[in-house]
Amino acid sequence: MKYLLQVDFIMDGPFGEEMSKGFADLANSINEEPGVIWKIWTEDAAAKEAGGIYLFETKEDAEKYLDMHSARLTSFGITNIRGKIFEVNKALSLINNAPIK
Repeated sequence: MKYLLQVDFIMDGPFGEEMSKGFADLANSINEEPGVIWKIWTEDAAAKEAGGIYLFETKEDAEKYLDMHSARLTSFGITNIRGKIFEVNKALSLINNAPIK
C-alpha cells in the first residue's frame, strides 16, 4: 500500500518562477529521501501558502519525512505547519489515472 503525505504552511514567498529557481536544489534532494516516489509542489501566492503532496512507499517513511521536514521548516521560521498522512486506495485511484504503480 502507498501513502500520501499532504503538507501546507503559510510563507511570505518566493512563489512562481522565483520559487522554482530558489528551491531547485531542495527539490533534487527530496528525490533522495527514503521511500519518496514523487512530490507535487503546491503554492498560492495570494494566500501566501505553500506545500506539497507526496507519495511514499510506506507510512513509516512518510512519518519520518514529515518529522524531518517540519523541523527544517521550523528552522526557517515557518510555523503552523499542517501535515496529514493518508492511505491510498489504489483501485479507485487507478480508475482516475493516478500516477501510482
